Amino acid sequence: MDANSLRQLLERLRRGDIGVDGAVEALAHLPFEDLGDVRIDHHRRLRRGVPEIIFGQGKSPEQILRIADHMVAAGGPVLATRLSMEAMDEIQERLPDAALHRSARMAVMGSLPRRRQSGIVVCCAGTTDLPVADEAAITLNALGHQVTRITDVGVAGLHRLLGARQELTRASVVIAVAGMEGALPSVVAGLVPCPVIGVPTSVGYGAAFGGITALMSMLTSCAGGLVVVNIDNGLGAALAADLMVRRKASKSRKPKR
Repeated sequence: MDANSLRQLLERLRRGDIGVDGAVEALAHLPFEDLGDVRIDHHRRLRRGVPEIIFGQGKSPEQILRIADHMVAAGGPVLATRLSMEAMDEIQERLPDAALHRSARMAVMGSLPRRRQSGIVVCCAGTTDLPVADEAAITLNALGHQVTRITDVGVAGLHRLLGARQELTRASVVIAVAGMEGALPSVVAGLVPCPVIGVPTSVGYGAAFGGITALMSMLTSCAGGLVVVNIDNGLGAALAADLMVRRKASKSRKPKR
């Protein structure tokens, strides 16, 4: 339940469309819903503006589907990440309306907000970084953002990145995804007048150390305005970008005193 849903519920109560008992029943699951082994945080959309997201790794397909069923019933978008192939097959069979994104290992369910242009750009260094970039872009789409995608613009061919400079300089936030030496976010941060969120990926040969080299490179960048999330964490980058643009939009809507 989000703020608009809560307002609609209270308005229905005020008009007499539902009784007090009906309102109490609807509100009973507002903070969280206890399913025994799982407590679903329905209140998170009210607190944070985004729903709880199902982390599929380590969960059985049955657990994921049970959680998803309850979250879809509560309304709003439902996202599941780090899904196994088995879990995605089960979701496809049991929830045919779910949108499956196999490269990103994600499923998107429930009612989605209309997308708006908020100036978020997701770029990645190579096509092997696409699954992580996809996770970021799909998450942002599900939260109602129209995303500009720029792919295969790694520093081995810097002219490719400069060819997209206009889109980058117009952005409100840039998510830059890169593996190997992780140079792309530093270069982007030196070109644009907005926050850059670096996402190191686990792509690369031996000394890339599964993304550790890219992570350390981004953390020690000399480019100001670059912040970094964990290795392969496209989801975390998307949530940070969503929060940045939502806060900016809410401040611009407030009347000036």
